[in-house]
Amino acid sequence: MSHLAPDQPLSWLTAAQLRPSPAPLQTDWLFDRGSLTRRLIALSESAFGVVPLEEGWQTLRPDECRALDVAEGSQGWVREVYLLGQGQPWVFARSVAARAALLDSGLDLATLGNRSLGELLFSDAAFARGALEVCRYPADWLPPEARTPDLWARRSRFVRDGLAVLVAEVFLPALWQRAGAPPSP
Repeated sequence: MSHLAPDQPLSWLTAAQLRPSPAPLQTDWLFDRGSLTRRLIALSESAFGVVPLEEGWQTLRPDECRALDVAEGSQGWVREVYLLGQGQPWVFARSVAARAALLDSGLDLATLGNRSLGELLFSDAAFARGALEVCRYPADWLPPEARTPDLWARRSRFVRDGLAVLVAEVFLPALWQRAGAPPSP
């Protein structure tokens, strides 16, 4: 279990800052700039799903406030989901947006339900994706049933006008098992 408290700084690193680099399979997934949803759909042979875990207004973590360039302790919309492949959680995703910017944007994230936020962001050409950053995600920040130490995670900001949506994706062991296996015939 990670001993990193939610208020301790977490080091998110770009590909250039990351030493040593992860294994080639992990590097390929962590720094792929395409839609993770589309990649999961292909890997799962279209047996993909989204299971919402939690969403609502919360105080954002300090690392999220820094990434969104808002004051520490700011409120934001938080959405946590599992992205499933073949009925198994493959990715834990946490998406956040600062309250004021989200309310001013007209985007209603509360209506997503079991739809993928990634598909929404990638289908709207007005959203520009920022740099991908990675870290070993604190186990304490995962849902209890997924708490595994040192899982790879990535995050990036999607920006449209004055709105920034920060999307973090934690790659769970079942994904690596499937991604490393040859596709079924």
